[in-house]
Amino acid sequence: MKTIAFFNNKGGVGKTTLVYHIAWMMTELGYRVLAADLDPQANLSSMFLEEERLEELWPEEGGHKSVLACISPILEGTGDIAAAHTERIRDSLYLVPGDLGLSQFEDKLSDSWPRCLDQDPAAFRAITAFYRIVYAVVETVDAEIVLIDVGPNLGAINRSALIAADHVIMPLASDLYSLQGLKNLGPTLRQWRRGWKQRLDQKPENLNIPLPSGNMSPAGYIIMQHVERKNRPVKSYRKWVERIPGVYREFILDQPRDDISDVNNDPHCIGLVRHYQSLMPMAQEARKPVFLLKPADGAIGAHAQAVQKCYMDFKRITETILQRTSP
Repeated sequence: MKTIAFFNNKGGVGKTTLVYHIAWMMTELGYRVLAADLDPQANLSSMFLEEERLEELWPEEGGHKSVLACISPILEGTGDIAAAHTERIRDSLYLVPGDLGLSQFEDKLSDSWPRCLDQDPAAFRAITAFYRIVYAVVETVDAEIVLIDVGPNLGAINRSALIAADHVIMPLASDLYSLQGLKNLGPTLRQWRRGWKQRLDQKPENLNIPLPSGNMSPAGYIIMQHVERKNRPVKSYRKWVERIPGVYREFILDQPRDDISDVNNDPHCIGLVRHYQSLMPMAQEARKPVFLLKPADGAIGAHAQAVQKCYMDFKRITETILQRTSP
């Protein structure tokens, strides 16, 4: 099982859209994929599923079929994680649906983190709940890769979700906020990694549950909403994007900055995702990724050409991700 989390504590950069498209592209490339929606906003679930289906998964009378149902026994103090419900999106693509009620888990996880140092088995079960949910589903659906979507914050839910990740990819926008996000994110990831290793050293001897390694290894960054005019980056965009390689190296990798300012020459840049503004409404209506739009969906003429270009862009980015996250 390979687990990859997509994380930036700056919201609105297109992270969830990126996860959605990469999940589809990985299946296009022949991989079996599980997407885990661990963002309390549940935006990834709303991209994959029709509203009518979400109503069925989140009934008003309770009994949700989502990640919330998995952790409810821990929240209620009645037991350990419950079996996860999964949605089959297509052959070789599955979803663990998210839930807006997941935010209820924040306080429990905050309380459990220090109690792990007291060798409290219940605290370990809470902190590792997301990992164990994913672990069990992977065995059921025989997935090779897990893509984890999380919210834009540095809270306890994301700490628990990131501990379950072997690799972390950072979607960025070309603005001051994304740069500041990198400065916050790097030290936080190192702190979480050290903290989890310390807790693994303190785990109870009789704790017979699978535990994540907590590697959270940075696999690179992806620049979202790439803007060009006549094949040249616009000036306002270039101002910020040229600072990304140095900030990433210093704060994420904890290494000295070098002279690289062109992201195209930065080995840590996975790729650039362009705007597909005119195609996105079509994709949302068709409930499919942009690069799989057909003429019947309205992708004709220039739109059809843009769909082909989008396919090649995401294929290249996804292949790079697979390469970067290989053993």
